[in-house]
Amino acid sequence: MIIRFVLPMLAALALSLSNAQAQETKGEVNLYSAQQEHLIRPLLDSFTKDTGIKVNITTLDPDPMTARLTMEGKDTPADVVLTVNVGNMHKLQQAGMLKAVQSDVLNANVPESLRSAEGYWYAIGKRARVLFVRKDDDVAISSYAELADPKWKNAILVRSSSNEYNISLLASIIAHEGREAALAWARGVVANFARAPQGADRDQLRALAAGQGRIAIANTYYYGLLSNSEDPADREYAKKIEMIFPNQDGRGAHVNIRGGAVTTYSKHPELAIKLLEYLTSEKAQEILAQHNFEYPANPSVEVAKEVASWGEPAFDQTALDKIGGLNAEAIKVFDEANWP
Repeated sequence: MIIRFVLPMLAALALSLSNAQAQETKGEVNLYSAQQEHLIRPLLDSFTKDTGIKVNITTLDPDPMTARLTMEGKDTPADVVLTVNVGNMHKLQQAGMLKAVQSDVLNANVPESLRSAEGYWYAIGKRARVLFVRKDDDVAISSYAELADPKWKNAILVRSSSNEYNISLLASIIAHEGREAALAWARGVVANFARAPQGADRDQLRALAAGQGRIAIANTYYYGLLSNSEDPADREYAKKIEMIFPNQDGRGAHVNIRGGAVTTYSKHPELAIKLLEYLTSEKAQEILAQHNFEYPANPSVEVAKEVASWGEPAFDQTALDKIGGLNAEAIKVFDEANWP
Protein backbone atom coordinates (compact mmCIF):
# COMPACT_ATOMS: atom_id res chain seq x y z
CA MET A 1 0.00 0.00 0.00
CA ILE A 2 2.81 2.39 0.93
CA ILE A 3 4.64 1.54 -2.27
CA ARG A 4 1.56 2.42 -4.30
CA PHE A 5 1.64 5.98 -2.90
CA VAL A 6 5.39 6.49 -2.59
CA LEU A 7 6.39 5.44 -6.08
CA PRO A 8 4.17 8.02 -7.85
CA MET A 9 5.43 10.69 -5.46
CA LEU A 10 9.04 9.80 -6.20
CA ALA A 11 8.32 9.79 -9.92
CA ALA A 12 6.70 13.24 -9.70
CA LEU A 13 9.64 14.55 -7.68
CA ALA A 14 12.11 13.15 -10.19
CA LEU A 15 10.20 14.77 -13.04
CA SER A 16 10.14 18.09 -11.19
CA LEU A 17 13.88 17.94 -10.58
CA SER A 18 14.46 16.98 -14.18
CA ASN A 19 12.44 19.95 -15.40
CA ALA A 20 14.27 22.28 -13.03
CA GLN A 21 17.62 21.02 -14.24
CA ALA A 22 16.52 21.41 -17.85
CA GLN A 23 15.44 24.97 -17.08
CA GLU A 24 18.81 25.71 -15.49
CA THR A 25 20.73 24.42 -18.50
CA LYS A 26 19.04 26.99 -20.69
CA GLY A 27 21.36 29.60 -19.21
CA GLU A 28 21.42 33.28 -18.38
CA VAL A 29 21.98 36.45 -20.35
CA ASN A 30 23.23 39.75 -18.93
CA LEU A 31 21.60 42.97 -20.10
CA TYR A 32 22.80 46.56 -19.78
CA SER A 33 19.76 48.77 -20.29
CA ALA A 34 19.30 52.52 -20.64
CA GLN A 35 15.56 51.93 -20.35
CA GLN A 36 14.07 51.97 -16.86
CA GLU A 37 13.57 48.42 -15.62
CA HIS A 38 9.85 48.69 -14.94
CA LEU A 39 9.25 49.62 -18.59
CA ILE A 40 10.87 46.50 -20.00
CA ARG A 41 10.40 44.02 -17.15
CA PRO A 42 7.16 42.64 -18.67
CA LEU A 43 9.09 41.78 -21.84
CA LEU A 44 11.96 40.13 -19.99
CA ASP A 45 9.64 38.12 -17.75
CA SER A 46 7.75 36.92 -20.81
CA PHE A 47 11.04 35.90 -22.47
CA THR A 48 12.14 33.91 -19.41
CA LYS A 49 8.75 32.22 -19.12
CA ASP A 50 8.80 31.15 -22.76
CA THR A 51 12.47 30.16 -23.06
CA GLY A 52 13.75 29.37 -19.57
CA ILE A 53 16.60 31.83 -20.13
CA LYS A 54 17.12 34.16 -17.17
CA VAL A 55 17.82 37.84 -17.84
CA ASN A 56 20.00 39.75 -15.37
CA ILE A 57 19.53 43.50 -15.86
CA THR A 58 21.77 46.44 -15.00
CA THR A 59 20.27 49.89 -15.60
CA LEU A 60 22.59 52.65 -16.79
CA ASP A 61 22.26 56.01 -18.49
CA PRO A 62 23.50 55.93 -22.11
CA ASP A 63 26.84 57.74 -21.71
CA PRO A 64 27.84 55.88 -18.52
CA MET A 65 26.91 52.66 -20.34
CA THR A 66 29.36 53.42 -23.14
CA ALA A 67 32.05 54.37 -20.63
CA ARG A 68 31.50 51.24 -18.56
CA LEU A 69 31.57 48.88 -21.53
CA THR A 70 34.76 50.53 -22.78
CA MET A 71 36.38 50.28 -19.35
CA GLU A 72 35.34 46.65 -18.85
CA GLY A 73 36.50 45.62 -22.31
CA LYS A 74 36.87 41.84 -22.67
CA ASP A 75 35.89 41.39 -19.03
CA THR A 76 32.42 42.85 -19.41
CA PRO A 77 29.60 40.61 -18.22
CA ALA A 78 27.17 42.31 -20.63
CA ASP A 79 25.77 40.21 -23.46
CA VAL A 80 23.09 42.61 -24.68
CA VAL A 81 22.61 46.38 -24.55
CA LEU A 82 19.37 48.32 -24.90
CA THR A 83 19.56 52.05 -25.59
CA VAL A 84 16.97 54.77 -26.17
CA ASN A 85 18.38 56.47 -29.25
CA VAL A 86 20.13 55.64 -32.51
CA GLY A 87 22.85 58.09 -31.53
CA ASN A 88 23.68 55.94 -28.50
CA MET A 89 23.90 52.89 -30.73
CA HIS A 90 26.22 54.68 -33.12
CA LYS A 91 28.52 55.71 -30.26
CA LEU A 92 28.72 52.13 -29.00
CA GLN A 93 29.39 50.86 -32.50
CA GLN A 94 32.13 53.46 -33.07
CA ALA A 95 33.69 52.49 -29.74
CA GLY A 96 33.93 48.88 -30.93
CA MET A 97 31.52 47.65 -28.29
CA LEU A 98 28.96 45.97 -30.58
CA LYS A 99 29.13 42.65 -32.40
CA ALA A 100 27.69 42.37 -35.89
CA VAL A 101 25.23 39.47 -35.98
CA GLN A 102 23.38 37.72 -38.76
CA SER A 103 19.84 36.62 -38.02
CA ASP A 104 17.13 35.89 -40.55
CA VAL A 105 14.59 36.33 -37.76
CA LEU A 106 15.81 39.83 -36.86
CA ASN A 107 16.01 40.85 -40.51
CA ALA A 108 12.45 39.66 -41.05
CA ASN A 109 11.13 41.40 -37.91
CA VAL A 110 12.82 44.78 -38.33
CA PRO A 111 12.65 46.95 -41.50
CA GLU A 112 15.94 47.97 -43.13
CA SER A 113 15.58 51.63 -42.15
CA LEU A 114 15.35 50.64 -38.47
CA ARG A 115 18.46 48.47 -38.25
CA SER A 116 22.17 48.58 -38.88
CA ALA A 117 23.06 47.56 -42.41
CA GLU A 118 25.87 45.40 -41.00
CA GLY A 119 23.77 43.85 -38.23
CA TYR A 120 25.28 45.80 -35.33
CA TRP A 121 21.93 46.90 -33.85
CA TYR A 122 18.18 46.53 -34.33
CA ALA A 123 15.19 48.66 -33.36
CA ILE A 124 13.04 47.35 -30.53
CA GLY A 125 10.59 50.26 -30.49
CA LYS A 126 9.95 53.37 -32.54
CA ARG A 127 8.95 56.89 -31.52
CA ALA A 128 8.44 60.08 -33.49
CA ARG A 129 9.69 63.56 -32.60
CA VAL A 130 6.75 65.83 -33.28
CA LEU A 131 5.19 69.19 -32.47
CA PHE A 132 2.60 70.04 -29.83
CA VAL A 133 0.28 73.03 -29.55
CA ARG A 134 -2.50 74.10 -27.19
CA LYS A 135 -6.02 73.26 -28.26
CA ASP A 136 -7.18 76.78 -27.44
CA ASP A 137 -4.42 78.45 -29.49
CA ASP A 138 -4.70 79.15 -33.21
CA VAL A 139 -1.36 77.74 -34.33
CA ALA A 140 -1.02 76.66 -37.95
CA ILE A 141 2.24 74.78 -38.49
CA SER A 142 2.92 71.68 -40.54
CA SER A 143 6.70 71.25 -40.86
CA TYR A 144 9.96 71.34 -38.95
CA ALA A 145 11.20 74.06 -41.31
CA GLU A 146 8.49 76.44 -40.12
CA LEU A 147 9.88 76.41 -36.59
CA ALA A 148 12.58 78.79 -37.82
CA ASP A 149 10.04 81.32 -39.18
CA PRO A 150 10.38 84.67 -37.31
CA LYS A 151 6.61 84.72 -36.78
CA TRP A 152 7.17 82.15 -34.01
CA LYS A 153 9.45 84.42 -31.98
CA ASN A 154 9.10 83.65 -28.24
CA ALA A 155 7.01 80.59 -29.10
CA ILE A 156 9.16 77.46 -29.04
CA LEU A 157 9.73 75.14 -26.08
CA VAL A 158 12.44 72.52 -26.51
CA ARG A 159 15.20 70.68 -24.69
CA SER A 160 18.90 71.52 -24.81
CA SER A 161 21.24 70.73 -27.68
CA SER A 162 22.88 67.99 -25.61
CA ASN A 163 19.69 65.94 -25.77
CA GLU A 164 20.12 62.92 -28.06
CA TYR A 165 16.59 63.24 -29.46
CA ASN A 166 17.32 66.78 -30.63
CA ILE A 167 20.71 65.77 -32.00
CA SER A 168 19.13 63.06 -34.14
CA LEU A 169 16.39 65.42 -35.32
CA LEU A 170 19.02 67.91 -36.49
CA ALA A 171 21.03 65.06 -38.04
CA SER A 172 17.95 64.13 -40.07
CA ILE A 173 17.65 67.73 -41.29
CA ILE A 174 21.33 67.63 -42.34
CA ALA A 175 20.64 64.36 -44.18
CA HIS A 176 17.74 65.85 -46.13
CA GLU A 177 18.70 69.48 -46.61
CA GLY A 178 22.44 69.78 -46.09
CA ARG A 179 24.59 71.36 -43.41
CA GLU A 180 24.10 75.02 -44.29
CA ALA A 181 20.32 74.72 -44.36
CA ALA A 182 20.43 72.86 -41.05
CA LEU A 183 22.58 75.61 -39.50
CA ALA A 184 20.18 78.31 -40.71
CA TRP A 185 17.28 76.30 -39.28
CA ALA A 186 18.95 75.86 -35.89
CA ARG A 187 19.73 79.58 -35.68
CA GLY A 188 16.15 80.40 -36.55
CA VAL A 189 14.80 78.10 -33.85
CA VAL A 190 17.17 79.61 -31.27
CA ALA A 191 15.83 83.06 -32.16
CA ASN A 192 12.31 81.77 -31.50
CA PHE A 193 12.87 80.21 -28.07
CA ALA A 194 10.12 80.97 -25.56
CA ARG A 195 12.68 80.37 -22.81
CA ALA A 196 16.17 78.93 -22.48
CA PRO A 197 16.10 75.14 -23.04
CA GLN A 198 15.52 73.28 -19.80
CA GLY A 199 14.02 70.07 -18.52
CA ALA A 200 12.91 66.91 -20.32
CA ASP A 201 10.20 66.33 -22.91
CA ARG A 202 7.34 66.19 -20.44
CA ASP A 203 8.54 69.49 -18.99
CA GLN A 204 8.11 71.08 -22.44
CA LEU A 205 4.56 69.75 -22.62
CA ARG A 206 3.72 71.00 -19.13
CA ALA A 207 5.13 74.44 -19.97
CA LEU A 208 3.11 74.51 -23.17
CA ALA A 209 -0.12 73.67 -21.36
CA ALA A 210 0.68 76.38 -18.79
CA GLY A 211 1.03 78.99 -21.53
CA GLN A 212 4.80 79.49 -21.34
CA GLY A 213 5.12 78.99 -25.10
CA ARG A 214 3.04 78.16 -28.15
CA ILE A 215 4.85 75.19 -29.75
CA ALA A 216 6.67 72.34 -28.01
CA ILE A 217 8.95 69.72 -29.54
CA ALA A 218 8.75 66.29 -27.90
CA ASN A 219 8.54 62.56 -28.55
CA THR A 220 5.12 61.04 -29.06
CA TYR A 221 5.31 58.50 -26.26
CA TYR A 222 5.88 61.21 -23.64
CA TYR A 223 2.43 62.51 -24.47
CA GLY A 224 1.07 59.02 -23.79
CA LEU A 225 2.88 58.92 -20.47
CA LEU A 226 1.59 62.39 -19.54
CA SER A 227 -1.98 61.45 -20.48
CA ASN A 228 -1.83 58.33 -18.31
CA SER A 229 0.18 59.75 -15.43
CA GLU A 230 -0.73 58.95 -11.84
CA ASP A 231 -0.48 62.70 -11.22
CA PRO A 232 -3.87 64.36 -11.90
CA ALA A 233 -2.12 67.63 -12.78
CA ASP A 234 -0.25 65.92 -15.61
CA ARG A 235 -3.44 64.40 -16.97
CA GLU A 236 -5.00 67.87 -16.99
CA TYR A 237 -1.99 69.27 -18.85
CA ALA A 238 -2.37 66.55 -21.49
CA LYS A 239 -6.02 67.46 -22.03
CA LYS A 240 -5.02 70.98 -23.01
CA ILE A 241 -2.61 70.07 -25.80
CA GLU A 242 -2.56 68.13 -29.06
CA MET A 243 0.16 66.80 -31.33
CA ILE A 244 0.99 67.67 -34.91
CA PHE A 245 2.95 65.25 -37.09
CA PRO A 246 5.24 67.41 -39.26
CA ASN A 247 6.15 67.01 -42.92
CA GLN A 248 3.15 64.88 -43.84
CA ASP A 249 3.24 66.26 -47.38
CA GLY A 250 6.90 65.40 -47.71
CA ARG A 251 9.34 63.02 -46.07
CA GLY A 252 7.19 62.37 -43.00
CA ALA A 253 7.84 62.83 -39.29
CA HIS A 254 11.30 62.11 -37.95
CA VAL A 255 11.53 58.83 -36.01
CA ASN A 256 14.02 57.46 -33.55
CA ILE A 257 14.33 54.11 -31.84
CA ARG A 258 14.84 52.16 -28.71
CA GLY A 259 17.49 49.73 -29.93
CA GLY A 260 19.14 46.48 -28.98
CA ALA A 261 22.52 44.94 -29.80
CA VAL A 262 24.89 42.13 -28.87
CA THR A 263 28.10 43.24 -27.18
CA THR A 264 31.46 42.54 -28.78
CA TYR A 265 32.67 40.49 -25.82
CA SER A 266 29.42 38.68 -25.02
CA LYS A 267 30.05 35.34 -23.31
CA HIS A 268 26.66 34.07 -24.48
CA PRO A 269 26.15 35.48 -28.00
CA GLU A 270 23.65 32.81 -29.05
CA LEU A 271 21.44 33.54 -26.04
CA ALA A 272 21.87 37.27 -26.66
CA ILE A 273 20.61 36.87 -30.21
CA LYS A 274 17.66 34.84 -28.92
CA LEU A 275 16.72 37.72 -26.62
CA LEU A 276 16.85 40.25 -29.45
CA GLU A 277 14.83 37.96 -31.69
CA TYR A 278 12.25 37.63 -28.95
CA LEU A 279 12.09 41.38 -28.29
CA THR A 280 11.30 41.98 -31.96
CA SER A 281 8.77 39.13 -32.19
CA GLU A 282 5.06 39.80 -32.57
CA LYS A 283 4.33 38.63 -29.03
CA ALA A 284 6.91 40.87 -27.37
CA GLN A 285 6.14 43.81 -29.64
CA GLU A 286 2.48 43.64 -28.65
CA ILE A 287 3.50 43.85 -24.97
CA LEU A 288 5.77 46.79 -25.79
CA ALA A 289 3.05 48.60 -27.72
CA GLN A 290 0.56 48.27 -24.88
CA HIS A 291 2.89 49.40 -22.08
CA ASN A 292 5.07 52.20 -23.48
CA PHE A 293 2.96 54.14 -26.03
CA GLU A 294 5.63 53.46 -28.63
CA TYR A 295 5.21 52.35 -32.21
CA PRO A 296 6.27 48.73 -32.71
CA ALA A 297 9.45 48.21 -34.72
CA ASN A 298 7.89 45.07 -36.20
CA PRO A 299 5.46 46.29 -38.91
CA SER A 300 3.29 43.18 -38.44
CA VAL A 301 2.18 44.41 -35.01
CA GLU A 302 -0.63 46.91 -34.55
CA VAL A 303 -0.16 49.99 -32.41
CA ALA A 304 -1.97 50.32 -29.08
CA LYS A 305 -5.49 51.73 -29.14
CA GLU A 306 -4.45 55.07 -27.67
CA VAL A 307 -1.54 55.46 -30.07
CA ALA A 308 -3.88 54.63 -32.96
CA SER A 309 -6.11 57.50 -31.82
CA TRP A 310 -3.30 59.92 -32.71
CA GLY A 311 -3.82 59.14 -36.40
CA GLU A 312 -1.94 57.30 -39.14
CA PRO A 313 1.07 59.52 -39.80
CA ALA A 314 3.72 59.14 -42.46
CA PHE A 315 7.20 58.55 -41.04
CA ASP A 316 10.58 59.40 -42.50
CA GLN A 317 12.06 56.25 -44.05
CA THR A 318 15.65 57.48 -44.10
CA ALA A 319 17.96 54.77 -42.78
CA LEU A 320 18.75 55.52 -39.14
CA ASP A 321 22.23 54.17 -39.82
CA LYS A 322 22.78 57.35 -41.83
CA ILE A 323 21.21 59.56 -39.15
CA GLY A 324 23.43 58.06 -36.45
CA GLY A 325 26.49 58.77 -38.57
CA LEU A 326 25.55 62.46 -38.78
CA ASN A 327 25.06 63.00 -35.06
CA ALA A 328 28.60 64.28 -34.51
CA GLU A 329 28.09 66.87 -37.25
CA ALA A 330 24.76 67.86 -35.73
CA ILE A 331 26.48 68.65 -32.42
CA LYS A 332 28.88 70.98 -34.24
CA VAL A 333 25.95 72.71 -35.94
CA PHE A 334 24.21 73.20 -32.60
CA ASP A 335 27.37 74.77 -31.21
CA GLU A 336 27.62 77.15 -34.17
CA ALA A 337 23.97 78.10 -33.74
CA ASN A 338 24.54 78.85 -30.03
CA TRP A 339 21.77 76.45 -29.05
CA PRO A 340 22.36 75.95 -25.30
